[in-house]
Amino acid sequence: MFGTGVVLAAPHAVAAAPAPSLADCNAETHARVLVPAPTAALPATAHWLDATRLQWPQRDGTGRFRLYHSRDGHIVASPGRRVLGADGALALRRASAPLPPALASRFAFVAPGAVLEIATADRARLAALHAGQLVLVEEDAKGRIRAATRVQAAGALDDLHAAAESLTDLGATPGSDGTTLRLWAPTAQRVAACLHADGRAGAHTLLPLTADAATGAWSYRHTANLSGQYYTYLVDVLVPGTGLVRNRVTDPYSVSLTTDSRRSYIADLDAAALKPAGWDATPRPAPLAAQTDMVIYELHVRDFSRDDASVPAARRGKYLAFTESGSDGMRHLRGLAAAGLTDVHLLPVFDLATVPEHGCTAPRVPEAASDSGAQQAAVMADAARDCFNWGYDPYHFNAPEGSYASDAADGAARIREFRAMVQALHRAGLRVGMDVVYNHMTKSGQHPQSVLDRIVPGYYHRLDANGAVERSTCCDNTATEHRMMAKLMVDSAELWVRHYRIDSFRFDLMGHQPRAAMEQLQARVDAAAGRHVQLIGEGWNFGEVANGARFVQAAQGALNGSGIGTFSDRARDAIRGGGPADKGEALFTQGYVNGLGYAPNAQAKAQNAIAAMRTGTGTSDSGTTAAATSPAVAQGAADALTHHADLVRAGLAGTLRDYVITDRTGATKPLSALDYKGQPAGYASQPGEVVNYVENHDNQTLFDINVFKLPRDTSSAERARVQVLALALNAFSQGVAYFHAGGELLRSKSLDRNSFDSGDWFNRIDWTGQEQHFGTGLPPHDDNGADWALMRPLLADAALRPTPVDIAFTRDAFRDLLRLRASSSLFRLRSAADVQQRLHFANTGPAQNPVVIAGHLDGRGYPGARFDEVLYLVNVSPEAQTLSLPEQRGKAYRLHPVHRTEAAADTRPRQSARYDARRGRFTVPPRTAVVFVVEP
Repeated sequence: MFGTGVVLAAPHAVAAAPAPSLADCNAETHARVLVPAPTAALPATAHWLDATRLQWPQRDGTGRFRLYHSRDGHIVASPGRRVLGADGALALRRASAPLPPALASRFAFVAPGAVLEIATADRARLAALHAGQLVLVEEDAKGRIRAATRVQAAGALDDLHAAAESLTDLGATPGSDGTTLRLWAPTAQRVAACLHADGRAGAHTLLPLTADAATGAWSYRHTANLSGQYYTYLVDVLVPGTGLVRNRVTDPYSVSLTTDSRRSYIADLDAAALKPAGWDATPRPAPLAAQTDMVIYELHVRDFSRDDASVPAARRGKYLAFTESGSDGMRHLRGLAAAGLTDVHLLPVFDLATVPEHGCTAPRVPEAASDSGAQQAAVMADAARDCFNWGYDPYHFNAPEGSYASDAADGAARIREFRAMVQALHRAGLRVGMDVVYNHMTKSGQHPQSVLDRIVPGYYHRLDANGAVERSTCCDNTATEHRMMAKLMVDSAELWVRHYRIDSFRFDLMGHQPRAAMEQLQARVDAAAGRHVQLIGEGWNFGEVANGARFVQAAQGALNGSGIGTFSDRARDAIRGGGPADKGEALFTQGYVNGLGYAPNAQAKAQNAIAAMRTGTGTSDSGTTAAATSPAVAQGAADALTHHADLVRAGLAGTLRDYVITDRTGATKPLSALDYKGQPAGYASQPGEVVNYVENHDNQTLFDINVFKLPRDTSSAERARVQVLALALNAFSQGVAYFHAGGELLRSKSLDRNSFDSGDWFNRIDWTGQEQHFGTGLPPHDDNGADWALMRPLLADAALRPTPVDIAFTRDAFRDLLRLRASSSLFRLRSAADVQQRLHFANTGPAQNPVVIAGHLDGRGYPGARFDEVLYLVNVSPEAQTLSLPEQRGKAYRLHPVHRTEAAADTRPRQSARYDARRGRFTVPPRTAVVFVVEP
């Protein structure tokens, strides 16, 4: 009989867990096992779908199903035997009705199997039972175990405690009338808070929190304003395979912490003491009219000033370096802002796990040859203790990182100084964006740096079919499809907007998050800011969520209509050549700007020779064959070049899926029908949904990748011009323009392909433009060692190192590109319809000159256009090119005013670019980007 489903089990005696004490607060260890588990944890192959329904994949037998429970975790379930150690069990029955569509959709990734139901009368008991051990068992008629599993609990917790989503005061909330502490811990058996007067002293008070059954949150209301004090939680929770554990843990909603995140800090973020002078009165840059107006500069806080001698030593690598308005770095940023830069995006500045906040080291790097391994050996010997990391290792989402503060032990200092940094950038006319990482945590399980999982085990992280944490993102994936993980992300973003005046966000691996959660976040941050907050992110489609396996992703092609932008790899790879993960000989694969088909490097020549021999055309006396000697080889090179040119045009058209182009074959097709490595080249519905870039913190810098790809004998001055060509194609592209700090300074990381933990040495920036740090040693072995043999001769070649003159040219030419983009809204069209109507590519199809891109923009009647017509021409060839465009005959084209000024960095347009109005013929100098305009 189904009834209430209660089944009794044999009793067992367990000593009551001791009450928490101040000794627990001050213990050396972060956890104390109160009641050990009798056995290792079972796999968790079943899923709670909601509060009363479960699904057990691949189990659909004839046995009976029971859900056994134990408050202290003493269940032993061995196949062929009866369950031991349970307090009781609930009988389950097979579901008689199909799942509701929403539930079926959410759990579509779960393999087919038995769908089971709890009796309605037992629902009231379930919240309490989730605080203990639950084991799902299939038994035979005699009660012997056929199979047993744990059950992944997120579906039940989301249903049972849906009211928690509306909580507005998770964390510590101090005020004049008292302080509230509130923690979501629905599976905890007991929660207490330890109070500390400062970040070092032992706890002076222990506060018992009370549970709310509806929300699953625990809280304590103190009558005093506890601002300035520190706290941790003691959470008694059952950990599978470990037992009942008392975890001492910081608050996931911490707004600040003490050194190395040992204790959370209580703060009223509206308090005057936490604001730098003038904070409330400092104006923010005006809101942008459209997302396509964004011109972003990606910058690491430590990189910005660590090696800037114009910054006081105590402020180098810190938030406060940005307040040094006369520093070389700030002068450089103001110059970019004056030219048209709108946003500085800071690599992660939330509290991160891998940089010691006290006593981090600065490795002494020896003087050694440009191709020596000694430099990297010194850097990597201290990598775990040094002061550098990119910071994609989140610890606490809502607190500023302490290693960038003047005093990491002072929870107030990092709040004030972070705000001072934002304030200084705003005063410089620059909006401030944050690179945020909500897709994973640094650690899970019982690791000391695991915050979420030690409070609600198994909830915040995405689990695989056996209940293990997924790690496709490199670290321990979070599950933003779960109600309270999504809430944590949304609440966090709102906090940064409301209290730190963050203007935009860049989301790391955003494709691992649901589109619905991102749209919820968009609404919340816009409301908090009272203006639109731009959202962009990495929309890569991979891992356990790929192709919508678990939800509609915030990924490329799945965000159409949302207004949220994703980085586009289409033009990036076409411009640079190859792909971001290339190794070995693939590093030399050329792209559009660095010689594909028109300036072959040694590897391309060798490949052409091999291909020619295979076609039977023979070799020259020198043993090599030029592509031209083999029609098949020549045609192959031409096809590759024209296809890359089409992909560059796709990027220039905003990677829009419906933008119609004439491709290299002469076919007229939408960009969604143009091939990019087996995918549609066009995937976005609006230009603001695409972020264009040719370089960012990941992979080799643009300069470094061109060291591999350009012909070895390319002069340093010509290398600078190639750099500018890539930056120009990015600047002229419809959509959001994104640039990596130092790209305009020919920044090199000495060929490092992954400098996330490569220390200050390989991540340096010289704002004076005297050095760009190529040839400063072999890059770290772990990510580069397999290619050291290829790198050594390049790093040793002094001719590849640019001069200060080359660096200054690139810097000033980049500023001119920013001025060109800022000069007309035609480079920043608002809608897909605008792009289709106003952007036209000439010189396309099978008869094109593939080394020249010609884009025409019609500005008549368009707000902010400034010009009636704009024609940009980008010649990537080392030779001048002449292009006949009959449709442009008789027009009053002139060089763009930026080119006409005597201060223009690139003199080739003014000196050598020509327009023959009678014949509609344009002459473009070698390796030059030039813009002609028809002025009203």
